[in-house]
Formats: sequence, C-alpha cells, structure tokens
Amino acid sequence: MTQSFLFRSHLPGILAMAAIVVASNILVQFLLGNWLTWGALTYPLAFLVTDVMNRVYGAAAARRVVWAGFAVGVTCSLIGTQILLQGDGYSFPAVTLRVALGSGLAFLSAQMLDVALFDRLRDGAWWRAPLASTLVGSTLDTALFFTIAFSATLSFIEPGNDTSWATEALPLLGLGPMVPLWVSLAVADWSVKLALALLALAPFRAIVRRLTA
Repeated sequence: MTQSFLFRSHLPGILAMAAIVVASNILVQFLLGNWLTWGALTYPLAFLVTDVMNRVYGAAAARRVVWAGFAVGVTCSLIGTQILLQGDGYSFPAVTLRVALGSGLAFLSAQMLDVALFDRLRDGAWWRAPLASTLVGSTLDTALFFTIAFSATLSFIEPGNDTSWATEALPLLGLGPMVPLWVSLAVADWSVKLALALLALAPFRAIVRRLTA
C-alpha cells in the first residue's frame, strides 16, 4: 500500500478530526446552561471519527488520525495561551497551563484507549466495539481533563492560576450533595458524552457501510 494511497484514504478522517478539535476549542468558550459549554456537543464526535477510521482502515490508521488531532489541539492550546483576556484590573490567558495540559493528556490517553479497545472488540457485534470503546474512552477523558485542569490537589502544577471558582462547594448539578463546582461540570460533560455515544451508533453504521460498499 503506497504512501500516497494512505494519505488520500486517511485525509478525510484527519480533516474531520482537525475540524472537530478546532470547533470544540472555540465553542468551549460559550456557555450552554449552567453546567456545559457548546464544545461539549462537538468534542465527543472525535470518538466517532476515530471509530470509523478504525473499522474501515484499521487501528494504525485510527492512531494516525488521533495524532493529527492531538497536534491540532496542542496548536490551539499554544495559541490560546497567547490570547490575554481582561479581568478586574488584570489580564489572564484564555488557556491556562493546567487546561492545556489536561486537554492534551485527556485527548491522547482517551483516544488511544478507544483505538486499543475497539481493535480488541472488532470481531463482535457491529455496535459493541464503537459503543464500549467510546464509553470507556469518554469516561477516562472526562476524569483526566477536569481533575488536571481544576482539582485543588493539583494546584502545584500552576500555582499562579486561581481556580477557586472551580473548587467552590455547591450542590451536585444544583440538586445533589455538596461537591466542588468542577465535579458538577465533569458529571454534566460525561453525561453528554454517554448520550452522544449511543446516538453516534446510527451515523457510525451508515458511514461505515458507505465507505465499505
């Protein structure tokens, strides 16, 4: 299989992943209700792209797409660290070190776990591999990102970054026991990922059928 063929066959997946990462980095700046951002609706589509590539072209192709998405994400984070926002008499970067680190590690770890788990389950029922790999990957992604970015126990990563707003104790999702705000944000984000993992089964099936027809 020639390099040019590999490039042509993988390019749509790479472009789709890049578009999702860029869109999510932009949309995460806009709130959707009390617990979510608009980026929560686009980011989970990265798992759909990875799983389609894995099913059609194999695990190696899926990993190439993941690395491409990771490179785009790192670039977005680097740009974000250079954009200064204005607060009450002070300025701060749009993307902090903890957010950048959490985002990068969460994306790469979760996507690579998704690829490995999908590959292990690929010979079962058509829905089992994409559903299981996405559910497990999404859980790891959420846990890593929100813990690294906002947990008070990891404040040593970036001592100058004030995350007190995220560690304020509030009822879980406004209804449950008292937890740090970031836990509610994580639970809401995780719930959306799980819901979209189920909804993505239909387009996964349709896209795979089209590409393998």
